[in-house]
Amino acid sequence: MPRKAITDSEIERCFNVLAELRPHLMQDDFLATVRAMEEDGFCLAFIEQDNQVVAAAEFRIYSNLFMGKHCYVDDLVTAEAHRSKGFGQQMIGWLRAEAQAADCKWFHLDSGTQRDQAHKFYFAQGFNIASYHFSEELR
Repeated sequence: MPRKAITDSEIERCFNVLAELRPHLMQDDFLATVRAMEEDGFCLAFIEQDNQVVAAAEFRIYSNLFMGKHCYVDDLVTAEAHRSKGFGQQMIGWLRAEAQAADCKWFHLDSGTQRDQAHKFYFAQGFNIASYHFSEELR
């Protein structure tokens, strides 16, 4: 069952799974980075099996003029060795319930255009492609 990472230990144990998706992350400053982002509403959730984190998700609940109150999933990743075992589906269900409990109008995420398997998964979970996301690297 997913739950929020609250303690330093829980946060640190999520590093390896998140680094599979974000290999640029540095373990030395991971905890401090997460703690700083929490001040802006960042939350980290995880699923554990046999005392090992097998899936993790980063999310935020906030409001803007476009969507009103919404839940945005920054990242959702299941460890490579544990994919196709239902952990991603469990996490989506838990995140959706968190959004509904917070009275969010929308639940959404972005997925890189190259991640075909992830897209199939998100379609199966009831998501639709709602827009293009444009970006520009500034440095």
